[in-house]
Amino acid sequence: MTSPVPSESASTPATPASPASRASRPRRAVVTGASSGIGAAAVRALRASGWDVVAVARREEKLQALAEETGAVALAADVTSDDSVARMAAEVLAGGGVDAVINNAGGAWGVDPVGTGRISDWEAMYNVNVLGALRVTQAFLPALRESGQGSILMLTSTAALAAYEGGAGYCAAKSAEQALAETLRLEEAENNVRVIEILPGMVKTEEFSLNRLGDKDAAEKVYAGVEKPLTAEDVADVMAYSLNLPHHVNLDKVVLRPVAQAANHKVIRR
Repeated sequence: MTSPVPSESASTPATPASPASRASRPRRAVVTGASSGIGAAAVRALRASGWDVVAVARREEKLQALAEETGAVALAADVTSDDSVARMAAEVLAGGGVDAVINNAGGAWGVDPVGTGRISDWEAMYNVNVLGALRVTQAFLPALRESGQGSILMLTSTAALAAYEGGAGYCAAKSAEQALAETLRLEEAENNVRVIEILPGMVKTEEFSLNRLGDKDAAEKVYAGVEKPLTAEDVADVMAYSLNLPHHVNLDKVVLRPVAQAANHKVIRR
């Protein structure tokens, strides 16, 4: 999928842009969870199609390496902290306007059944996937409105569409994030803020299943026998495409899976 390339020139204003001034600079995006996986791939895809990008995550060393590679701006922050998000947003907005916020930061912990699921895992998943997206969205929403053509992209999951055994906490968190996206779309249409939701299925990245299961062998078994699971670059390509479309075109909800995964519960393994 080829992303339409923005045509704006390269100067950057010092304050959030009005629709008139926006045309005088490249579009500017904030990507959370940018230190690895889909977030890092999204930074690369947006930079390749002409965006200025602020890459946000907790791991500063990884962010700096990504910034050196892509020309993005690295900014360390923790989306689970009110103060950290507030400081990050203030620093971003001091450097210019924002046209898109990509709420990519998230994760899953544990595969316990409901009966024995750890409350701490549920709290962690809700805090990063839902409240993290809420904090970041609230911090940038005034600037996105002022942009005149602002976009918010929520990276949720097919876990929001169908429950599966051992996945209640993650499914609940992603369902809540989906509700956030759907409500925001209704509330912000009058402000010309576009709200996009991308729902990937099985994506093989270096950290997602490892973080969830805590064991490398167990993480590899998730993808065993699956021909061509999605890659981070596959998802990032769709993310960039959706943001590069003319602003009046909104991909409300995009579900993408590998062909081998016909549904959450049906995966072809060879």
